[in-house]
Amino acid sequence: MTSDREAAPGLFTGIAPQYSWAGAVLSFGQDPRWRRTMVSKLGAVPGSLVLDVAAGTGLVSRELAARLRVRVVSFDASESMVRAGLPANEEAALDDRITPVLGRAEALPFADGTFDALTFTYLVRYVDDPAATMRELARVVRPGGAIASLEFHVPQQPALRAGWYAYTRGVLPVLGSFVSPQWRHTGSFLGPSISRLEQRAPLPEQVRWWQEAGIRHVRSRELTLGAAVVMWGVKQGRRRG
Repeated sequence: MTSDREAAPGLFTGIAPQYSWAGAVLSFGQDPRWRRTMVSKLGAVPGSLVLDVAAGTGLVSRELAARLRVRVVSFDASESMVRAGLPANEEAALDDRITPVLGRAEALPFADGTFDALTFTYLVRYVDDPAATMRELARVVRPGGAIASLEFHVPQQPALRAGWYAYTRGVLPVLGSFVSPQWRHTGSFLGPSISRLEQRAPLPEQVRWWQEAGIRHVRSRELTLGAAVVMWGVKQGRRRG
């Protein structure tokens, strides 16, 4: 059976051209709201340097650069996704604040404590060892720097869970097919992928990954009746200077 990590390269290559708008449409406008909520938890000061991991087409990178007026390294493993976002960076006149970099979250090409803050979006389903990846993410953040994430979630209330299951297994693939065959495949993939993460690592387990990586004051907030979760915290230690 192909793992989510193994499926990711082909998956993202196929959906890159429509990614910046299709996610918003298929989530009925919720995905942009979720990303804005995550950015609001970061508290980075203007001019600071932020690493946006699993940046994709740069949706969060542009939000960070425009809203917080920070410098952003927009980091992703998919060249197709990164290239698809470059025109939007230019159109928003943010290309001077956003630097795209290709690479894997499990092995970041940056020195310890390089960044003032860090975000990551829809990442942990695509890495084999999320706990080790959290340690690697925390490594490149300065002591006292903020870390925030966004991930899909499964509603816990039974009725909401049943509705979520019906949407992700039945409706989402059909809606995706109106975008492209690749998006139909993505629609079919997402529900089972999200469920696998919940079964493998419920929210308390994900909090433990953060804490064991040296991140303190870890908090979480479920959004849209539990369909997504934002987490945030602060790297242990004091910022120098």
